[in-house]
Amino acid sequence: MNTLKIRRLLLASTVILNFLLAPLTAGAEVDVEDGKTLSPYFFVQSDDPDTDRLPLKSTDVNVKITGVIADVTVAQHYRNEGKRPLEARYVFPASSHAAVYAMQMHVGKRVLEAKIRGKQQARAEYEAAKSAGKSASLLEQERPNVFQMNVANVLPGDDIAVVLHYTETIVPTEGTYQFVYPAVVGPRYNGPAGSGSGVKGQWVQTPYLPSAVAPTSTFAIKVDLVSPIPLQTIASSTHDVDIKKPGRRHAVLDLPASTRNGNRDFMLDYRLAGKTIQTGTLLYRGEDESFFMTMIEPPARVTADAVVPREYVFIVDVSGSMNGFPLATAKTLLRNLVGNLRPIDTFNVMLFSGNNRVLAPQSLPANQANIDQAMAVINQQSGGGGTELLPALRTALAMDKADQRSRNFVVITDGYVTVEKEAFDLIRNNLNKANVFAFGIGSSVNRFLMEGLAHAGQGEAFIVTNGEEAKTAAATFKSYIESPVWTHLGLDIQGLDAYDVLPARLPDLFAGRPLVIIGKWRGSEEGEISVSGITSMGKIRQTVTVGDGIISENAVALRYLWARGRIAELGDYSKLMGGVDDDAIRQITSLGLKYNLLTDYTSFIAIDTTVRTRREGGTVDQPSPLPQGVSELAVGAEVPSTPEPEFYAMMAMAVGVGAWLRHRGKAHGC
Repeated sequence: MNTLKIRRLLLASTVILNFLLAPLTAGAEVDVEDGKTLSPYFFVQSDDPDTDRLPLKSTDVNVKITGVIADVTVAQHYRNEGKRPLEARYVFPASSHAAVYAMQMHVGKRVLEAKIRGKQQARAEYEAAKSAGKSASLLEQERPNVFQMNVANVLPGDDIAVVLHYTETIVPTEGTYQFVYPAVVGPRYNGPAGSGSGVKGQWVQTPYLPSAVAPTSTFAIKVDLVSPIPLQTIASSTHDVDIKKPGRRHAVLDLPASTRNGNRDFMLDYRLAGKTIQTGTLLYRGEDESFFMTMIEPPARVTADAVVPREYVFIVDVSGSMNGFPLATAKTLLRNLVGNLRPIDTFNVMLFSGNNRVLAPQSLPANQANIDQAMAVINQQSGGGGTELLPALRTALAMDKADQRSRNFVVITDGYVTVEKEAFDLIRNNLNKANVFAFGIGSSVNRFLMEGLAHAGQGEAFIVTNGEEAKTAAATFKSYIESPVWTHLGLDIQGLDAYDVLPARLPDLFAGRPLVIIGKWRGSEEGEISVSGITSMGKIRQTVTVGDGIISENAVALRYLWARGRIAELGDYSKLMGGVDDDAIRQITSLGLKYNLLTDYTSFIAIDTTVRTRREGGTVDQPSPLPQGVSELAVGAEVPSTPEPEFYAMMAMAVGVGAWLRHRGKAHGC
């Protein structure tokens, strides 16, 4: 029996076995020692009339975009259709840039305003309220882009709404502004103990519906967009939306409620009239503190022949969650990325799942013969196994370099891992070895990982949600890497009494994406903000006049955005020094409490003063739909990846038996 038949038989038997065992294992945790995801996806709805039906009924999102700031209100409605009090637990995503600043709970006609508390205190207050029979809601941050909501003592017949508010900045790339609302948390691979690829945390034990079962909760979104510059184009590539344009600077979008909307991220792209990015300063004058935000457009590009030769190492995820559409899209993307390299460049390909394998011991010239050989290997690869990202990055960092050319890692994955921060630290601590670019593949990519990898590696993140976008993304990447690097950036503020300015260190800039500077100010709104640096064409300086900016009472979001940036920076710098220390935790907690923000160490808690029940209730975990295009291999039905002997045979054909055997011998100490 050949390998393909064996693989298909293993896949079929694994899926059938999981299906047969589902009623016995629904809601059960998968042991971390197994190296599998902790996200069981079979959810059995009992026929017992005392067992609750799914309590989450709808998610309604209202977005107001003014200029470059989005203010988002999310309302989640729970209804207990059973016969006993319930506690509902629900894990859901948000933007990785979100500053969550308020929450309310509606119980009947009563509206309860949530309080910000230290995380441990909030959890203690919630448990006490639950035990006392009071309705309560607790919002905790498990990741900067993953939240957990707990709602206690939902009585039979109750319709409870929890409303949260957050704000974020929309930064354009190549003149295109994109608002993203993540609608579902993708499953996360949690590696076995000792692998360095696992973390502790209950949030990863998120239940998922089988792919064949439709969600029962609805998802709807409305967007009201007002721009100071006339809109040129506006569209959603992910959902069929109704778009109305009351004026040249105003658009209203509506996505009606449906159970079919919530299994993928909502994405809205728009461009403004003209070719220039909106630049300038936005100011907010507060009672105690005033804030400003400045955007400065990057310098123009230069021709490709002015760019030095580079080495590219493509690190490609071929794990179980990538099986099917994500891996097919990754192959299309990789063909276009490798095909767009110049002959003076070199490249290598690493495929990783439970283990990792490289195309060649050293990077190869990007000539047609080597590209064809790489494609032959990639095209035969199927998805299976875990997502051991950290070992793959370590192996890539340890690879020998043939010369001193600039090394660039291109990570292609859906990002369904739990070790985001560990990956960021690894990249930051090796900045002298490689720049990092990240391509997120899928309908609900882990944007926190993709954007964090690129930020830590001074590169850029790209998101590809379908096969049609792969070619465009590859062309954008080609254009991006051919732009000059704006390095050695310096910030000069004259005439404005500015302080607590972020970022403390300006990053290198690659593409048509503006610098965003945010800080506090005192006194009068005057002076200039300048950024200077060096490009391949020489020194450059760009200046924005503060007096030409806009002072707006509606820009109160700057207060939250500054605090969110400072919290992220504290976490970044403390990790560089070997971990988040006690002083950083105290500062982050203090900022969360002062600015009313959800953080790793602060939570929102809302408690009804009325005792509503003395009867002990049950707990229902709200299952999420699998992200569109993600198979059940991602959640407990993973099969072994392509067997090593088959892979080694392909490698031998691609790079020559002698070179490959020498590499294998060296790797195993022979």
